[in-house]
Amino acid sequence: MDHSRLSRRELLAGSAALSVAALATSACASEPERVFPYRLTDAEWRRRLTPMQYYVLRQHGTERAFSHPFDRERRAGRYHCAGCNWPLFASTAKYDSGTGWPSFHSPLRRGIGTSLDFAIGFPRTEVHCANCGGHIGHVFDDGPQPTGRRYCMNGAAMVFRPTPARTG
Repeated sequence: MDHSRLSRRELLAGSAALSVAALATSACASEPERVFPYRLTDAEWRRRLTPMQYYVLRQHGTERAFSHPFDRERRAGRYHCAGCNWPLFASTAKYDSGTGWPSFHSPLRRGIGTSLDFAIGFPRTEVHCANCGGHIGHVFDDGPQPTGRRYCMNGAAMVFRPTPARTG
């Protein structure tokens, strides 16, 4: 069944008969497998990432709100994918959304990709790394200008590279 064509009402009604997990599985099963430029085996991902990074990036997990230091990071620099080091966001696009997760109003060009996510029973827009496909977070239409978007990211899915201090 193609869940992307169902209304929210049909999805919620259907969730009474199907568990949320079954709905997520059936929705994902109908999507074609994406191939990203940077690929590792599951064993290689497990060796490369911390358990929390693996949970977020490879298993589409979410860290607890207010638990990651990047929510409070204010230095100039760039945020990169913790899995493959792909540049995702500039600190100039970061703002305090009050949600407890690092939030940005816009990504770097070609930094991210998006897809529909049905994991909680209704569609959301998932954000993933454009290079390795790692899950980073979700995007919502309640952010500030200039885009009106809130890219709500998991800090564990990123590494921060501060802008080098100028000398002389």
